[in-house]
Amino acid sequence: MAIKRAKPAESEEKHAPKKAPAHKAHAELPEKRAPKRTPKAKKPEHAERPVHAPKEAPARQVPASYPEPVQPVMNIGLVGHVDHGKTTLTERLSGKWTDTHSEEIKRGITIRLGYADTVFRKCPLCEGEKGYTTKSVCPEHQVATEPLRKVSFVDAPGHESLMATMLSGATIMDGALLLVAANEVCPQPQTKEHLMALEIIGIEKVVVVQNKVDLVSKERAIRNHQQIKEFLTGTKFQDAPVVPVSAQRGVNIDALIKTMLETFTVPARDPAAEPLMVVARSFDINKPGTKPADLKGGVLGGALKQGVLKAGERVEIRPGRIVEEANKIKAKPLFAAIEGLMTGGQEVEQVTPGGSIALLTSLDHAVVRADSLTGSVVGHPGNLPPIWDTLILETRLLERVVGTAEELKVNPLVPNEALMLNVNSAATVGIVTDLSKNRVVCRLKKPVCAAAGARVTISRRVGTRFRLIGYGIIHG
Repeated sequence: MAIKRAKPAESEEKHAPKKAPAHKAHAELPEKRAPKRTPKAKKPEHAERPVHAPKEAPARQVPASYPEPVQPVMNIGLVGHVDHGKTTLTERLSGKWTDTHSEEIKRGITIRLGYADTVFRKCPLCEGEKGYTTKSVCPEHQVATEPLRKVSFVDAPGHESLMATMLSGATIMDGALLLVAANEVCPQPQTKEHLMALEIIGIEKVVVVQNKVDLVSKERAIRNHQQIKEFLTGTKFQDAPVVPVSAQRGVNIDALIKTMLETFTVPARDPAAEPLMVVARSFDINKPGTKPADLKGGVLGGALKQGVLKAGERVEIRPGRIVEEANKIKAKPLFAAIEGLMTGGQEVEQVTPGGSIALLTSLDHAVVRADSLTGSVVGHPGNLPPIWDTLILETRLLERVVGTAEELKVNPLVPNEALMLNVNSAATVGIVTDLSKNRVVCRLKKPVCAAAGARVTISRRVGTRFRLIGYGIIHG
């Protein structure tokens, strides 16, 4: 009987270690041998760090927050031809869309002066101009940005029919941004008119903003830049910086902020002088349906040119209400108490010269409606400039009419001619009653309050519009 033997060879082959090729055995040798423990030389501390480690050293301590400024220190105007992006740039810099009136929203243009505040800031960790911003937290480093300067913006209308409003706003500007659209030929009619107005009123510094560069090619943007420089040649602002931006897309806004900080200096103020506030807006803040006991007084908005105003003080408003008595136009000054002060979006106890301010007064709200007191000045009773119903002006007329494509020659003034006159923030019509060399006497249809020596812009009707033709100095 054949006995079956087990197959130890198969089992042995299974469990016996296989002979590896020479090269594999050599490769596995370190795994079988116990590693020799040799003491490693201690590396210097700096050798274990990355090459850029010194930059990570706590050399720069960034504060968690900075003290915030309360009152804006200056007013910066935005001027230029209609639809060149003034309101869009105001929103980009301040976060506020200043066209709030129903007619402005309907027509898509600025009609009244718009106001907005912002703070220019800088990230302590960003290098170069990219660190300049209006955001309180740097989006790249997520650290608080340092406030450098708080300013107010005055958004002026660019339409030719609203030149009087632009001139009223220009009187409270300390510097201006002149917007020029890169997709249009420069200069446009109101670009010329607004620049001349700034020069006449006495604005010293201008930054030209070449807007809408995202809509044109590089070659066209360069050509437009050359047109801007040629336009500025021979003017007071021929050395003004030109900054290309896209307000819609937020391109190069950091460079614009840096340029504004370098170009615009805060004017010297005199807080010890008698206060003088120029009123650019007046309005009623009571909503329909407010109970009589809850009604608040009228609000006056504008800029304080000198001195200090405090809550609780009694003030005079000149020329005040304009009324007709015995077939004559008369000015009746108003008196009121300051019940509250606002600046920079905060309620304060006192305001000093600088940016835009608002006075909550004890005036009846019906008196201030619809900007009815625009053009007035506010100060301590008995310390304001005189009220004029007739002006004697030392005139300086331009050679050419500004704001028209034809550039017509400015003819001499003639008797009984109706002129539009702007002084401070007031606009009125003056009828020429007497003329001599470089001197004119105008009877005003609406009295104004201004100091002797104040500058008055002069516009005359050309076609269907009033066009800027020069300026005059009030002769006391």
